[in-house]
Amino acid sequence: MPDVMKTLLLNPPSFENFDGGASSRWPATREIESYWYPVWLTYPAGMIPGSRLLDASPHKVNWQQTVQICKDYEFLILFTSTVGFGSDVKLIRKIKESNPSMKIAFVGPHGHIKPDETLMASEDIDFVTRGEFDHSVVEYAHGKPLSEIMGVSYRKDGKIVHTAPRAQLHTAELDALPFATDIYKRDLEIERYNVPFLLNPYVSFYTTRGCPALCTFCMWPQTISGHAWRTRSTENVAREVKQAIEYFPQMKEIFFDDDTFNIRKDRVLDLCTKFKPLKFQWSSTARVHSDYDTLKAMADAGARLFIVGFESGDPQILKNIKKGATVEMARTFMKNCRKVGIRVHGDFIIGLPGETRETIQKTIDFAKELDPETIQVSLAHAMPGTELYDSMAREGFLKVEALADMGGHQLPHIEYPHLSKSEMMAGVNRFYDEYYFRPKVVWRIVKEALWDSHERKRLYHEATEFLKLRAERLKWAREGGEGEKPLIAVSHASSASGND
Repeated sequence: MPDVMKTLLLNPPSFENFDGGASSRWPATREIESYWYPVWLTYPAGMIPGSRLLDASPHKVNWQQTVQICKDYEFLILFTSTVGFGSDVKLIRKIKESNPSMKIAFVGPHGHIKPDETLMASEDIDFVTRGEFDHSVVEYAHGKPLSEIMGVSYRKDGKIVHTAPRAQLHTAELDALPFATDIYKRDLEIERYNVPFLLNPYVSFYTTRGCPALCTFCMWPQTISGHAWRTRSTENVAREVKQAIEYFPQMKEIFFDDDTFNIRKDRVLDLCTKFKPLKFQWSSTARVHSDYDTLKAMADAGARLFIVGFESGDPQILKNIKKGATVEMARTFMKNCRKVGIRVHGDFIIGLPGETRETIQKTIDFAKELDPETIQVSLAHAMPGTELYDSMAREGFLKVEALADMGGHQLPHIEYPHLSKSEMMAGVNRFYDEYYFRPKVVWRIVKEALWDSHERKRLYHEATEFLKLRAERLKWAREGGEGEKPLIAVSHASSASGND
């Protein structure tokens, strides 16, 4: 076996402030500069001796600097996304010009969904991975031939070859992986990771993989992570929590970035028993299924906030997207969260199947009724590989070509006969305005910053960014969605989509 290849794992630079890969479930440049940790890349980084994980965007490393850094490596593992793919292909051309012998693998959902198309987009890509890529790239770095590695696609004699699928990792294999926090300590600066509704600085990692929920729009369970819910042991998770507390005394909270953290009550209660003696603050993803007793246990064990995908206030839309939750469940969940003192960040989506002008207003009113601490309002994006993409293409609703504008910000690319893209964009603005410009919400936000200079500076910075993007959205909606030609196309929609 030859020596291990000198390996760089890259979350690449593309648009300014773009949060596009390796843990971002919604690749985009956001209303407020935000960065999620590149968790998926940390596992192979921890198994390849002498490797380096470079997370370019939060560390403000531009493409020229990235090309320069790549001169020192033999193997590049690049996490790509549908939104950032075109930029990534241009980047590796520059990298190959500078370091012609470098081997390059593209990992992530885009290559998993479209391995042939990804490889055909650039001869600079040596192979792409399908499914969980933890071990496939490690095996290559250790010298194993591609033909013997499961879950990869590559060119051979002018044809594309797909090796057999790689089995998903389960508890024993997940527990055997290195800790993400070891790589954060080695290669990243945690102060550079900011999410507006999380305490800063925070650290995040996964305790599970996969999600049994069937939401039609959600990319990860329909691509890399799958619907099979696979858990790390609670002992293994508690060990990484202890390590994070030791490594990062400046850390204000841990965020458990699972597809859904609270799927099974018995596991949540077991984790809470192990978390409680550690006396640390944490937040997590959550569905609205947990009962009062579970929420009380989580609060007693240090839970501060949940990210909850409410999506819509219209019962039929929730059925259309196979959410598996109801507006009544959301109301009960919010009431119980208030009782136990856990805050909620609510995610909502405009433009899902069944959306009308009336349902947009219904969802705005529903959000105000629920009154979570903070909200995020997204445009419905039919990401390739999802059931939503297939149905929207089949029904002819992928009417416009763009996923994002020239800066990586979301644009509506679904359009209905009764609801235009500019109306949906205007709906996003109206949603934010009606929600946040209420006196009680303004006071709720401002009072947090009154006694904390760090939060005061952060609030000012975030408010400035938000208002700037709000003005751009308003202009886009007023122009009927006919502003600058967008950059990121939805490729190969069906002929029914209107893209022909």
